[in-house]
Amino acid sequence: MSAETKTISKDFCYHCGEECIESEKIFFDEKEFCCEGCKMVYGILNENDLCNYYELDKNPGITQRIKVRKDKFAFLENQETSNKLIIFSKENQVHVKFYLPQIHCSSCIWLLEFMHKLDAGILESRADFTRKECTVIFDKSKTSIRKIAELLTSIGYEPHISFGDISVSKTEFFNRSLLYRLGIAGFCFGNIMMLSFPEYFGLSLENSNKGFRVFSYVNLFLGTFVFVTSAREFFVSAWKGIAQKHLNIDAPVALAILITYFRSVYDILTQSSPGYMDSMTGIVFFMLIGRFYQDYSQKKLSFDRDFKSFFPAAVNKIENDKEIPTTIDKLREGDIIKIHHSELIPADGILLLGQAKIDYSFVTGESEPQYQSIGELVYAGGRQTAQSIQLKLTRQVSQSYLTSLWEQNKGNFDQKKTSVVHAIAKNFTLILFAFVALTALYWAIFDASKIFNTVTAMLIIACPCALLLAVTFTNGTVLGILSKNGLFLRNPIVLESLSEADVIIFDKTGTITQSGESEIQFAGENLSTESKLALLSLCSQSLHPLSRSLSVYLRNELEKEGNAKKLSQFKNQYFEELTGLGIKGTVNGLDILMGSAAFLKLSDKNAKNSNVHISIEGAYVGYFSFKNQYRFGLQEMLNKLQDKFNLALLSGDKPSEKNTLSKMFPSGSQLHFEQMPEDKKNFIAGLQAKGHKTIMVGDGLNDAIALAQSNAGIAVTDDTNLFSPACDGILIGKNVTKLPSLLALAKANSKIIYFSFAVSLIYNSIGLFFAVQGLLSPLIAAIIMPSMTISIVIITTVSGRLIAKKNGLEL
Repeated sequence: MSAETKTISKDFCYHCGEECIESEKIFFDEKEFCCEGCKMVYGILNENDLCNYYELDKNPGITQRIKVRKDKFAFLENQETSNKLIIFSKENQVHVKFYLPQIHCSSCIWLLEFMHKLDAGILESRADFTRKECTVIFDKSKTSIRKIAELLTSIGYEPHISFGDISVSKTEFFNRSLLYRLGIAGFCFGNIMMLSFPEYFGLSLENSNKGFRVFSYVNLFLGTFVFVTSAREFFVSAWKGIAQKHLNIDAPVALAILITYFRSVYDILTQSSPGYMDSMTGIVFFMLIGRFYQDYSQKKLSFDRDFKSFFPAAVNKIENDKEIPTTIDKLREGDIIKIHHSELIPADGILLLGQAKIDYSFVTGESEPQYQSIGELVYAGGRQTAQSIQLKLTRQVSQSYLTSLWEQNKGNFDQKKTSVVHAIAKNFTLILFAFVALTALYWAIFDASKIFNTVTAMLIIACPCALLLAVTFTNGTVLGILSKNGLFLRNPIVLESLSEADVIIFDKTGTITQSGESEIQFAGENLSTESKLALLSLCSQSLHPLSRSLSVYLRNELEKEGNAKKLSQFKNQYFEELTGLGIKGTVNGLDILMGSAAFLKLSDKNAKNSNVHISIEGAYVGYFSFKNQYRFGLQEMLNKLQDKFNLALLSGDKPSEKNTLSKMFPSGSQLHFEQMPEDKKNFIAGLQAKGHKTIMVGDGLNDAIALAQSNAGIAVTDDTNLFSPACDGILIGKNVTKLPSLLALAKANSKIIYFSFAVSLIYNSIGLFFAVQGLLSPLIAAIIMPSMTISIVIITTVSGRLIAKKNGLEL
């Protein structure tokens, strides 16, 4: 390999593809890297003959510019803690699963499944792209969970291990029990249909040979198996409804199954007919398909996440001047903890050491970090954005302000309305039972021999199976399409709330603004090329977000002028970054100060925005103003929404961009700034008191109260795996501007269901017309019922997809 040298020959990192900063370029093995971390990862892969990684995708790696603390995973040395991550263990073989949010391409999968070449203790590793998980099987006598976590981190796939991972058990992605019951019902239904072919072709039992009678007994066995296993949930649900003194939609389903089963048992044992086990198992099978489809759709994302999912698994506690990794459930009032750069504060505490620059955006909605001095109270949920600090805890994790804010909202979502479908089903069930009773009474008077056939046929043909399937398949189809387009809803009831809403309230920061992107403007004297180059040279040395943004801005400006290559001529004689304040340095003889107004000892008259002030050679020259970048397509989205909704904005930020937003939002929209969580909740409650149905679209824990108060609360996030407050749905940030199309599909959902109801009622009416006269046998009813079911499935599925396509949604 060639010697390591500095170069300016290329622009992008061979490993991660990020733009290389001129002063930090590293040339190694005839390739260019943006930092030592990326070079190191390449070296590891090269030494282990794993460079095929780079052939699968161009620049597939993860940037290594941000260093990970060496002792970050020290808490995994604790046996009690590491055991909670283990999913299987036998003798020396251990299975553990890591969540790796960095997985993004086929190269990632390839590399993760060749981890055994990087650590001899790893026996096997399997990556799941869709769930961004990696299951590692290792020999605990040769390696450990901590070493594997550190290995993953070293190659760019730092595991995300939260407090929730080590304090609660995982739930299944889908209901395995329901899947097993569905499999049993499908298997038995298919075989019963096959064995019933003689009856379908008009061969009666008395004219058939003994083999056909054997088929009937086999059908009895298979039907009984379905009755005992797969149909159980309908009986349990119906019984719970009866216990609460109301008839739910499962009541007639359960009754139809009961009558059909016992009528079939009687007929088969008395050899009067081959029975109707095909009808009974068909009812169960199709009902379970609909339920599984819906259950699978709405479990693609977990909504019941709490503060445990937000916090890191452990922090460093200070004892006898030593840092001891401690899981946060073991922290107590009075403990002293150390919070590093970018770490979250797990519990309220007093600042003892260091300068706190806390990002409280999850708690207050304010996007600018807050400076706090020694002796001040620092609240849980904030993120330290400057140097390390030490806190003396005043409360436990479970008693923090963040936790209390969460608990205020935890039960609110359970109090929201139930689906209108249940009301319809209840009335349908009562009417059906009354109709069946009257028909039975009529035939009891005029021809008692027809009672059993008539009642059975009526319950089969008029069973609200199709009605329920119309709901489950429509909801399942729509929920699936919404999920593909970045909107994950808690349950189907939310679809009704979305379709009924007439007011949409938006938060600002992280909702209609693009996280991590800023619009930069300079106010002051015209900067010379020399000054811009000197400022760029200093910015390139800092990892601060504003410095990084300013570095990109200055480089673009210089490239437009054709002066970017001159940067190599500028040398840093002195550089010092004062965390939380700014940068001082000397470049090519120019003494420069850049940072906050306080750092330059100025009275910042423009404190409404994030500003970086500049002083060159002792003279103040102006400031760079950083404004939020609104999401692309926001104006078009608001224009589309204003035709069907009243719009409002509730922001925790200062009103620095009120004029801009006033022009973007339609005339008459209410725009309110510096809103605290209670203010947002009260505003929504006021609208609801006037009869409005509301949708709150917000970001951050500070919006949790407002999300819960609204008829439908949608939390916006640019990373679904970060903490999200309890809500009715989660919307991926980049898809916010799809909101008009998403709401149009949600509104169409109810129309599809009602249309399916109409089709179902037509089938039922025709069938009942013949059934009440005793002209429809249970067998014919059993044939009509599946055909009706198939029709409903086709109508709901095709209609949902056509409407989604019409609105430009991804299928």
